[in-house]
Amino acid sequence: MSRVHDMGGRFGDGPVVPEAEDVRFHADWHPRALALTLASGSLGQWNLDTSRHARERLSPKDYSRFSYYEKWMGGLATLLVDSGTVSRAELAGTVPPERSPLADRALKADQVAAVLAKGGPVDRPGTIAACFAPGDLVVARRFAENEKIDGGHTRLPSYAAGARGRILRLHGTHILPDAHAHGLGEAPEPLYAVAFAASQLWAHPEHPRDEVVLDMWQSYLTPAA
Repeated sequence: MSRVHDMGGRFGDGPVVPEAEDVRFHADWHPRALALTLASGSLGQWNLDTSRHARERLSPKDYSRFSYYEKWMGGLATLLVDSGTVSRAELAGTVPPERSPLADRALKADQVAAVLAKGGPVDRPGTIAACFAPGDLVVARRFAENEKIDGGHTRLPSYAAGARGRILRLHGTHILPDAHAHGLGEAPEPLYAVAFAASQLWAHPEHPRDEVVLDMWQSYLTPAA
């Protein structure tokens, strides 16, 4: 099935027009949306991959019309309700909010800098041996779909599905988003930087020898014939 959020390389959307580097937010509520999303995530009720999938689960109509931070707010509402952090009635404002058992975990202003600096590393010790080395030719999985969950989250973009590429480097072993987004554990796999020629990705590239470098998990790849 097509995925409304998987827009990379899609025809008909017009040129990409970069903004000035000093433009960070377009409305006063945008930094508040960012702060609310990060603060809610620090409660530990979901992970990064779950949050990405929550935004992908917006209805196609809403996804198409929402701005960037409206998508974040729509996804956050889903996460809060699905995790039981907030009830649907509380979110709608039809009942008085109750004190959450998670209230004591709320980030204080003096904790924010340290939490953001710590980040959320996703590299892990792994038991799966790397199958590829720099210079190896590989082919990306033919269909950009989650093989574990029908309609589930994946980081394989549709424009690269079935394309032939070249391994540039091994990043180590990292959490597999396709499993992590759905409560199936971290399932760490070797992760590679893979270079794809523009001629492999698009029918009429302006510069066919240009390359796009994508990070791809081992289960996304097979050896090129």
